[in-house]
Amino acid sequence: MANHIQSHPDDEQLLRQLGYRQELARRMSGFSNFAISLSIICILAGGITSFHVGLCSAGGASIGLGWPLACLFSLTVAWTMGQIASAFPTAGGLYHWGSILGGRACGWVTAWFNLTGLITVLAAINAGTYDFAMAAFNLTPPEASAAAIRTIVVVGMTLSQGMFNHYGIRLTTRLTDLSGYLILALTAALTLALVLTTKHFEWSRLWTFANFSGLPESGAVFPKQNNLAWLFALGLLLPAYTITGFDASAHTSEETIGAARNVPRGIIRSVWVSGLFGWILICAILLALPSVREGVDQGANVVHWAIKAALPGGLAWTLLAGIVAAQYLCGLAALTSGSRMMFAFARDGGLPFSNRLRAINPRTGSPSVAVWVSASASAAFTILVPYTTIAAICTVLIYISYVLPVAAGFFAVGRTWTRLGPWQLGSWYRPLAAVAVLGCLFLIVIGVQPPNQQAVWIIGSVVGLMLLVWFGLERKRFKGPPQINGGL
Repeated sequence: MANHIQSHPDDEQLLRQLGYRQELARRMSGFSNFAISLSIICILAGGITSFHVGLCSAGGASIGLGWPLACLFSLTVAWTMGQIASAFPTAGGLYHWGSILGGRACGWVTAWFNLTGLITVLAAINAGTYDFAMAAFNLTPPEASAAAIRTIVVVGMTLSQGMFNHYGIRLTTRLTDLSGYLILALTAALTLALVLTTKHFEWSRLWTFANFSGLPESGAVFPKQNNLAWLFALGLLLPAYTITGFDASAHTSEETIGAARNVPRGIIRSVWVSGLFGWILICAILLALPSVREGVDQGANVVHWAIKAALPGGLAWTLLAGIVAAQYLCGLAALTSGSRMMFAFARDGGLPFSNRLRAINPRTGSPSVAVWVSASASAAFTILVPYTTIAAICTVLIYISYVLPVAAGFFAVGRTWTRLGPWQLGSWYRPLAAVAVLGCLFLIVIGVQPPNQQAVWIIGSVVGLMLLVWFGLERKRFKGPPQINGGL
């Protein structure tokens, strides 16, 4: 194992102070740490596969105004997470932060929210990739076997992503680096192509509110209602779902060189870069539509319909193929993040069969068992739950796990938490943490509204089961990470 881990004394010394020894291979640069979060956020995945969620709520205003508003919230969460990540750069990430700042119960609950969120994120990405690819390339399987074919392909995608992760962080890093470049290049190319081929720019679309609930008639995105302000709020699910997964930079802390500085930078850069480039892209798509109402009538098919309508055939097909490839690599990065979270939680005995789940492949330096369990759980989830509901569930679960340690830090900073890292917000931490928590509560409310009411039962069941297991068993058994008993 020793010959798979490079020596980085400062990183390893800080890790020892936090109670752990270097087990994972530390090979990721600052760019690679940024690229893995950028790859999971992937504006070419969530921003495209969920474009209709914004458009079919309050119209163009949900794109032009709603996207930057929600991205400011995501950036607030990223800033507060960055300060904690700089102080505690471990693979456990959010779980470790919650445990140190809020106690064992806070850490344990954060871990489960984050882990289930990461597994459902992977499920949403791969299910969305399949649906987008089939529609974009006019592939229609026989009706009698459509469900079976979808299951086989999605499971196959997930297992192939597991195979890449199984062979270690060196290969995965190369692919996520490629993904980062691919996302930025494709976004720029698609935006430029749409701008150059749009004959008339109807700028007012970007701030025009319209009630498109109950549409398209073939399958409404949101049920018919008259409250336009509420529809605008529901449209915020588009950017909220897209700008998730930036905790991947934290989960790969123990594989990142200069983690105390590069991890918070990776978290924050991935959010503002995705937010800015994503906004420009979806505004270009909106402006390229022949008309907003025609786009609404396309429902979930609106993006590839707009691309085919606006661009020459060869260029359109090339860009659509690139988008599908970026979406696949997004799932690859999501599995990397989820498996590291599972490994870190198992390392502290937080999961059943923890001794197996924390095992490191001695040849690749990868937590291979955690990789395959994460992949299998995600594949199973895609079989049971429809895409839009998966997207809503993973958004809510992920953001809860983001703000739990942030909220704990609100009370701990300057009191029990006095040892900060090299990246910090100073006096801005507390007000930004308050905004992050309040925004998350609002996100929970809109995330479980029709047609995603199934999310209420799934999230409620997750919460109920966690409470039952914690008070019935884990409160006495689970010890938490070693740093809990140390100084802050």
